[in-house]
Amino acid sequence: MEGLLNKYTNVMKGWQYRWFVMDADSGMLEYFEKEEHKKQRPRGYVHLAGAVISPSDEDSQTFSVSAANGEIYRLKASSTKERQLWIDKLRTTAEFHTNHMTSGGQQSVRRESRSSSLLKTLTDVAPPKKKTEVVPHEVPVKSHKAPAPRPHTLDPFREVKEYISEANEYAVHLVDKIESLPMSAEPIGGLDKDLLLLKATSTATLSSLGQCLRMLQHQQGGASYDWHESLTSQRHVSIGGSVEDHPSRNGSFSSVTSAPGPIVFPEEKPEGPINHTDEEEDEKGYTDDDLEGVEEHKTIILHLLSQLKLGMDLTKVVLPTFILERRSLLEMFADCMAHPDMFLKIPDLPDPESRMLAVIEWYLTSFHAARQGSVAKKPYNPIIGETFHCSWKVPKKSKNTSTNNSNVDSAENDVSPQQQSGGTDGETKLFFCAEQVSHHPPISAFYFECPEKQMSMNASIYTKSRFYGMSIGVNLIGKVCLRLLEHGEEYVFGLPSAYARSILTVPWAEMGDKISITCAKTGYSAAITFHTKPFYGGKLHRVSAEVKREGSGEVICRVQGEWNSLLEFTYADGTKKVIDVKDIPIGKKRVRPVKLQGDFESRRLWQHVTNALKVGDINTASEHKRVLEERQREGERHRKESGTPFPSKFFHKEDEGWSYNNLLKKGDTKGTL
Repeated sequence: MEGLLNKYTNVMKGWQYRWFVMDADSGMLEYFEKEEHKKQRPRGYVHLAGAVISPSDEDSQTFSVSAANGEIYRLKASSTKERQLWIDKLRTTAEFHTNHMTSGGQQSVRRESRSSSLLKTLTDVAPPKKKTEVVPHEVPVKSHKAPAPRPHTLDPFREVKEYISEANEYAVHLVDKIESLPMSAEPIGGLDKDLLLLKATSTATLSSLGQCLRMLQHQQGGASYDWHESLTSQRHVSIGGSVEDHPSRNGSFSSVTSAPGPIVFPEEKPEGPINHTDEEEDEKGYTDDDLEGVEEHKTIILHLLSQLKLGMDLTKVVLPTFILERRSLLEMFADCMAHPDMFLKIPDLPDPESRMLAVIEWYLTSFHAARQGSVAKKPYNPIIGETFHCSWKVPKKSKNTSTNNSNVDSAENDVSPQQQSGGTDGETKLFFCAEQVSHHPPISAFYFECPEKQMSMNASIYTKSRFYGMSIGVNLIGKVCLRLLEHGEEYVFGLPSAYARSILTVPWAEMGDKISITCAKTGYSAAITFHTKPFYGGKLHRVSAEVKREGSGEVICRVQGEWNSLLEFTYADGTKKVIDVKDIPIGKKRVRPVKLQGDFESRRLWQHVTNALKVGDINTASEHKRVLEERQREGERHRKESGTPFPSKFFHKEDEGWSYNNLLKKGDTKGTL
C-alpha cells in the first residue's frame, strides 16, 4: 500500500506532504519526499513489528504510528475514510509481524534506524579505559560479550541480573555522552529529538526488564533485584543534566546534600491563627503565562514513556518537573473562586428557585479561570500537611441596585470587584482554607466562609489519575457542600473529571463527567453533563444542564454551550440569557507574602521549585521537588514505625469525608477564619 500523507516534520516545524510506502511482506513503512523518488533512499523508515497505530483525538484525519524503537510518525490523511484505510492496513501488518517475531521469527529489517545509528555512534566513541583504572565520575564500559553461563543451583536469575547490571552501565554511559554534547551543536546536539527519545526509551526498557525480573523472582520466592537502585547507585541521572552542588541562579540549591537544615515534619510546625490583614492582592492573578513556560511541548511524551504503562495508576508516579504548573493543587481549588461576587449574591436572592439558578450560574462559570492554558499541565501534588490560605474583598452593591430578577440579568450585571469603583457600601470578605489531609490516598480538603452572608462551603476531594494510552484521566472523587445558614439550605455536588488528550503530540485538556447538584430542603436539582469531544467532529468543552423541581419534574431551566466560552440559559417562560465567561471580570484573591507564611504553606513550601521553573532551570526544580517528596516519604516511615496517625491541622475525618474543625454557625458574624 502506498499514497500521499501529510507528515508532521520536526525540522520544518509543520506539516509536509510525503509519499508513504508500506511493504506488507517486509513489515517496513517508508516515506519519500515525492512519489518519483521511490527508487532512491527513503527519507525515513520504521518496522511495524510491535508498532502501535492510534487515531488522534484532535480531528478525524490525524493518526500516529509509534514504532517499537521509539520513533513516532504523526500523520494526516486527506479524509476520514482514507485515515481508516491506512489504520486498518497498518494494524494488520503490525499484528502479523509482531506475532511472527514473538513466535521465533526475525524482523526483516533492511536498514538501521537513525536512533540505532546514533546509539552505535555514541557507544563506539567511548574512551578506552585500562582494566585497573577507573576515571573519576565515569562508568567503566565493559565488553559487549555476554556473561559466561553459570550453574543455576544457587540463583537461577544470576545471569539475568548480570545482563541487566551491564545494561545499566551502558545506559549511564549513554546518558553521560548525551549530556556532554553542546545543546545547540550541529549536526547533533544535546537537545536532538532522537537522542532524547533514545534516552527515554532506554530507561523505559530497563524499567520493564526490572519489573519482569521482580515478578519472576516473586513467583520463585527469591530476593528481588532493584534495578533502579543499581542504576542510581552508579550515577544520579536527571532529566535536564548532571547534578551539581552549588547555588543556582534562582538563589536555591541544586542538590540534596547542599540543602541546609534538618528534616522537619508538618506535625512539628503547628500553624497559628492566620492574620488576613497581612494579605496583599495577588499580583499574578489568572494569566496564561502562569500555565505556559514549556517551549518544546512535544518532548513531554519522551519523559512519560520511561514511566507510564497502559492502565497504570499515576498516584505514585513521579512525573517530569517541566510539565508542572507553578502552583499547588490546593491553590488551584482557590482559583475556581474566580467570580466571588456571583458566589456571594446567592443567599441574597428572594426564593429557592432563583437561588438554585444562581448556584448553577456560579458553578458553570467557575472552571475557565482555573484552567486557562492551551497546553495540558498539572499543578504540584500537595505534600501531606501542606496548607493554603487566602481571601477576597468584594465591594458591596448600592442599596438601589436590584438583585431580584436573576433570570433576566445579563453577564454585564455581575460586576466584578475591579469594575465597582463607585456606588458601594463597604466590602464583603470571603475566606479560604485548604489542607492536604492524606497522602495515600491523596485527599485535599478545603473550606470557604463568609460570616456576613452566613454561608460556607466544605469539601474533601480524592484525586485518582490513570494512564489510558493516548490520554491521562484525573478523577476528582468526593463531595462539595454549600450551606446557606439563613435559609437552612445545603447544596451538594461533585467536581468533573479532567483529561489530558493527545499526549503523544501537543497535550490539550478537557473535562468529562455527569454531575448532579441537589438541595434536599427545596427539592430542586440539576443534572450537568460535561461532554468530551466525540471521535468524529464535534466541539470542544461542551456542557449541558437541566434544572428541575423534584416534586413535579418540571424543567425550569436548560443550559447549552461551552464552559470556557458562551453559555446559553433558557428558562421555562421562554426567556434566554447568554453569558460569555471570557467577558466576566475576575476577582483577584489576596495572599500573604511568602516571607510571612508558615513553612508548610503552599507558596513558601514550593518556592524554590517555582523560582527554578520561572527561569527555566529544570534540573534545580527537579532536585527541590525530590527533596520535598523524600521528606514526605520519611515522615510516613516515621509515623508508621511509631504507630501514630498524621495530625491534621484544620480538618477532621467525618464519615466518608473530611470536615472543617469549626464550621460557621448561624448567627456567627465574626467567623472562624
